Amino acid sequence: MKFTRRNALWLGLGGLAGTLPGAGFAATLEELTTGFTGGAEPGAEGITLTAPEIAENGNTVPVEVSAPGAVAVMILASGNPEPAVATFAFGPAAGSQRAATRIRLAKTQEVIALAKMADGSIRRAQATVKVTIGGCGG
Repeated sequence: MKFTRRNALWLGLGGLAGTLPGAGFAATLEELTTGFTGGAEPGAEGITLTAPEIAENGNTVPVEVSAPGAVAVMILASGNPEPAVATFAFGPAAGSQRAATRIRLAKTQEVIALAKMADGSIRRAQATVKVTIGGCGG
């Protein structure tokens, strides 16, 4: 077999693609939770997660998280192929520790919000969202 420039190019591109972030396997829900919390046990007070009970279309599900005193908030979707949905960081100049966005859900599942508070404690809230038309290819 003759090794051509084209073969070298494909080999190089294949090696580069393997090193890109997100090119490997998706992190599990437990890995993401442990990474964010540092292994701390979350409490339930001090965080509010607002999500609809039923979403007719999983492509655009409105979600809002409010956690007064938080320095960071992470939103996870337990049934998605990639559970990490969004992470928000709040600096000292933030007027409020609140985030609202629209997320994509593949199927009926739990939406989980984790908040890291300024004192280092962790807060957790979750809501079940029933999806009638999946948004991640479902």
